[in-house]
Amino acid sequence: MTDHSPDPALLAKAETLVEALPYMQRYAGATFVVKYGGHAMGDPEAARDFAEDVVLMKAVGINPVVVHGGGPQIGAMLKRLGVESRFVDGLRVTDAETAQIAEMVLAGSINKEIVGWIGQAGGRAVGISGKDGGFVTAEKVGRNTPDRLQGIERHVDLGFVGEPVGVDRRIIDTLSSAGIIPVVAPIAQGTDGQTYNINADTMAGAIAAALGAHRLFMLTDVVGVLDKSGELLTDLDPAAIADLRADGTISGGMIPKLETCVAAVQGGVDAAVILDGRVPHAMLLEIFTRRGAGTLVRR
Repeated sequence: MTDHSPDPALLAKAETLVEALPYMQRYAGATFVVKYGGHAMGDPEAARDFAEDVVLMKAVGINPVVVHGGGPQIGAMLKRLGVESRFVDGLRVTDAETAQIAEMVLAGSINKEIVGWIGQAGGRAVGISGKDGGFVTAEKVGRNTPDRLQGIERHVDLGFVGEPVGVDRRIIDTLSSAGIIPVVAPIAQGTDGQTYNINADTMAGAIAAALGAHRLFMLTDVVGVLDKSGELLTDLDPAAIADLRADGTISGGMIPKLETCVAAVQGGVDAAVILDGRVPHAMLLEIFTRRGAGTLVRR
């Protein structure tokens, strides 16, 4: 006798869709800003997964906005051209030559590569930078760094490194309403007319706040924020983050990422999430399942 019972694998897929349904309804029309960077950018399979996630978001009514980095790619190009890189507090000291190369890599090859991945996944994307349409206005930044020999702080000129001081959301609204996924390179023009390279995390946070985004996703190379025993912390608020920083639980490169998350939620973003971009479809697990997949920061 032929067994006509449903395939368990197909039933599991149907149950997954049913579990996702209330989240699809909740987030329909919401804006999600995604900071994309790290090693996942150099892995074709991970890039393909990322593009599929973004296209699926758009298909179910979410408006994704991708902001990408490209530090390793800039470093590789500078090395190829024989230009030495120097960093202060994680920010690349950027002279005029380095600024031109950074713009070429970020707004050129990387930006269009991501647009291409989204197109291959069935979506429609347009690559822009903060310079396009006056989207983001920047201001030059510097850093005070301690001189241990002299016992004083010295001001370090980072060159053409900026931070966002204004975001005009109209270009993003126009693209999103037309069914297009914006892909943003972290380059912007300053009030002085100069072109500035901006840290991609900072750029994503500023854009998310200006858009009143429902979520800011920070895709990284770690699973999220861990406690001292190595367990994932799934929910944090600014007060808890301050305590974890004070007792040394949070350190190194996680500090500026969490500072961006806190600034974003205090600026109007509903929540920010630090996710492991190496995990296939990590964003979908975070958005459409009960358990989530990373560390969520909310007010």
